[in-house]
Amino acid sequence: MQHLTIVTTGGTIDKIYFDAKSDYQIGAPQIGEILSQLGVAFRFEVVSILRKDSLDMAEDDRQLIRRTIEAQPHRHVLVTHGTDTMVDTARALTGIAGKVIVLTGALNPARFQGSDAVFNIGCAVGAVQTLPDGVYIAMNGRVWDPMRVRKNRGANRFEEA
Repeated sequence: MQHLTIVTTGGTIDKIYFDAKSDYQIGAPQIGEILSQLGVAFRFEVVSILRKDSLDMAEDDRQLIRRTIEAQPHRHVLVTHGTDTMVDTARALTGIAGKVIVLTGALNPARFQGSDAVFNIGCAVGAVQTLPDGVYIAMNGRVWDPMRVRKNRGANRFEEA
């Protein structure tokens, strides 16, 4: 892989908390800074299209994500997304030809100490380079088929459906 297109949509990975009441905003995408700090050996570009909590996403948002990915000239696409509706979006992206699409996010904001963001991004980058064309989810150290995974909100992790 020589080039990675990163489509950012918001979600916990980019949340910034302001006070003890847990008021937050979706901030600027963190993934570009993370990859730059890691010194990755490929070119990447960040295409920021949404700054939403995934619970606030609608079908129009999913269609925007799909159109954005379809318009990208490069084969490898990583999507940062909120975890609550990540599976829904991944399913909405199935059938895009000629692309490897991996969705990832974080259960804790990237700016938090001990966040799973860097680990999930690393897993997603490895997955997008090695998998055949299709749509996948990289969370909790595994790569999932979106048709066979769900988020277990009680356990705060992804698991086989």
